[in-house]
Amino acid sequence: MHKELQEAYGFLFEDELLAEIEESGTMKFIPAGEKIIEIGDYVTSMPLLVKGAIKILREDNDGDELLLYFLERGDTCAMTLSCCMGQTRSEIRAIAERDTSLIMIPISKMEEWTAKYKSWRNFVFESYHSRLSEMLDAIDALAFMNMDERLMRYLREKAKINKDEVIHSTHQKIAYDMHTSRVVISRLLKKLEIEKKISLQRNQIKVIDL
Repeated sequence: MHKELQEAYGFLFEDELLAEIEESGTMKFIPAGEKIIEIGDYVTSMPLLVKGAIKILREDNDGDELLLYFLERGDTCAMTLSCCMGQTRSEIRAIAERDTSLIMIPISKMEEWTAKYKSWRNFVFESYHSRLSEMLDAIDALAFMNMDERLMRYLREKAKINKDEVIHSTHQKIAYDMHTSRVVISRLLKKLEIEKKISLQRNQIKVIDL
């Protein structure tokens, strides 16, 4: 664990805290596409992302999903933090976007480190700030962007998070993430291809306008 932990968080935490994380944390591997946290689950430990990427989703009353934001190496989920500290049920669904490695931190250690380490307190506060900004961006996109602008934003984010300009996904999967229909997504993807912003292939989309 030590090398991955050092690469992901060495620039944030002092050696003493890194040693405690390694001693107290549990490494967990999640294959791409698998759920990490489900809506309604009690969250008993906080994930520190050391490898891969995670997408965080909300669900409406009809069971349709909406993508809120992505997490990368060195991140944690503020909404999971809140559930841990308040010992409440999760209001989000977390799914591995790529093969992902996490270090799971027990609640008791989170509280102890908040009092003991300034770097941990700063990390927690910065995580809240970053995730809030990303959720505000998601709200702005829903409120003020046209659907084709939202789709292009989604494709750029997905390419960035996967570090690959070629996105391997079906039109239906994109529609689920964006809370719309496959027909709408297919039509808008064709429009973006005509505008030379993307290139469409079978179950693949190459993002040209990054």
